Amino acid sequence: MNSKTILVTGATGYVGGRLVPRLLESGYRVKAMSRSLAKIKVRPWAQDPRVELMEGDMLDPVSLRRSATGCAAAFHLIHDIHSQKTALSKTNRRAARNMAFAAAGAHLERIIYLAELGTEKDFQRRHHLRTGAEVAHILQSGPIPVTVLYAAFILGSGSASFEMLRYLVDRMPVMLMPRWGNQTCQPIAIRNVLNYLTGCLENEQTTGKAFDIGGPDVLTFRKLMDVYAEEARLPRRMMIPVPFIPTDLSVYWIHLISPVPTSVTGPLTRGFHNPLVCADQGTIRSLIPQELLTCRKAIRLALERIQQKRVKTRWSDAGNLKPPEWTYGGDPAYAGGTILECGYRVHLRATPEEIWQTVCRIGGKTGWFFGDVLWRIRGGLDRLIGGSGLKRGRRHPSQLLVGDCLDFWRVLEVEPQRYLLLLAEMKMPGEGLMEIRITTLDHEKTEVQMFSRFLPKGLSGILYWYILYPFHQWIYRGILKSIARSIKKPITFGPKRFTSKLPGRYS
Repeated sequence: MNSKTILVTGATGYVGGRLVPRLLESGYRVKAMSRSLAKIKVRPWAQDPRVELMEGDMLDPVSLRRSATGCAAAFHLIHDIHSQKTALSKTNRRAARNMAFAAAGAHLERIIYLAELGTEKDFQRRHHLRTGAEVAHILQSGPIPVTVLYAAFILGSGSASFEMLRYLVDRMPVMLMPRWGNQTCQPIAIRNVLNYLTGCLENEQTTGKAFDIGGPDVLTFRKLMDVYAEEARLPRRMMIPVPFIPTDLSVYWIHLISPVPTSVTGPLTRGFHNPLVCADQGTIRSLIPQELLTCRKAIRLALERIQQKRVKTRWSDAGNLKPPEWTYGGDPAYAGGTILECGYRVHLRATPEEIWQTVCRIGGKTGWFFGDVLWRIRGGLDRLIGGSGLKRGRRHPSQLLVGDCLDFWRVLEVEPQRYLLLLAEMKMPGEGLMEIRITTLDHEKTEVQMFSRFLPKGLSGILYWYILYPFHQWIYRGILKSIARSIKKPITFGPKRFTSKLPGRYS
């Protein structure tokens, strides 16, 4: 058994969240680093005694150096493609410099970096690939050897690539196919990616080198869609070639029908302007031999995981998890601005356990218990202006973990049978939180509260709040009544508003 300690940055991301248990299976000890301890503590592997949870930020050299100390190697799995282009380059370059500095200070044996596959021509045209090449160059400029793996299109349940493919085929029986649909690519299963990553630790000959990794199939995106339709038992999709469709229009259309935002679909779609095929895969195959899954088998396994509700990580897991600063106390009332509130409460003759069984299923396919038409309209408008809308759904139909997506909300805190705090991630002129509190009144009665807080940005934020305020009142009352009907328990009081109509200020 190997007793070395390995640092995994981005441990709550799609790849990092799956890499940690693989390393544990191989006998390694792991330092799992994330910007949020609350988010990482709920991972199934977080309680393993061989895992040390590290709260750190790639932009904070001190926390990164602390995390790297005592490790033999580090995985650099930071891909902040949700940022704007300028911020993306600056952030990723700074993170890479900090990693190189921390690795040198901690005397690591090596760094392993997973980047996106592309040709030199791609790097000139595609901003995120150019940034990836720059990150690799910055890491390699330090004294610690760097192994770089370049992968194109990762197929796995919950990956951004797979979700884009899935929603396109599931929802589009007839499709206008742009020119890039006939471009070739070499997808790779997430299982094979993880095997290559862990294999690099075992094989010294990979140290300081770069490799293209891909699966056994080289096919067009159009053919990939046909394979998916067959595996999903869907009729063959009709694809009408329309070579003059602008790429930006394709990106926006994919965004509208899939849960993946334009910040992710854009780079994925633009990647097909040139072939994404491995230049040399023979070397890495000889150094780390394994069975490479075909696209068909990778898609079949991904669909099985989704049907079985066994999706371990999702593309949307990545990202910072921190309540807005205005939710913290300590500042004078005039310092941060006006907080607008809306809260309703109801008393039920029921136990917290009975109520939670319904509350924990909110969102996703279950819906929001009341006013679903209005929720869908709000989600549709959010998609039109570039937001996530309701299409992200939820990871599991009845289980909620910190960091989970819940339609266009994000779970910030969850205490079963007591409390649920959601951060609004829809497009709006301000920042918002929604809470559901369950409080025992006596052995027969329980109070349920729905409470939202909103910090508007400018006049548009204030107008936004007051235009929607009547709908908030109607929906919150309706949701509380629907919860009572769902558990078939009587209401003894309410629903009644417990917040003032006048704006409050935080302190």
